Amino acid sequence: MFKKLLILVGIVGVAAIVAKRVKETNDERALWHEATTAPDLR
Repeated sequence: MFKKLLILVGIVGVAAIVAKRVKETNDERALWHEATTAPDLR
């Protein structure tokens, strides 16, 4: 039982790390997009 719980905690931890990296990548991409596009001066 303890082994299954430990595996589950490991999987949840890895999923949290992956989700954090995906969010950071998306935030970085959005920042670069904002910084490199011409402003809309209409």
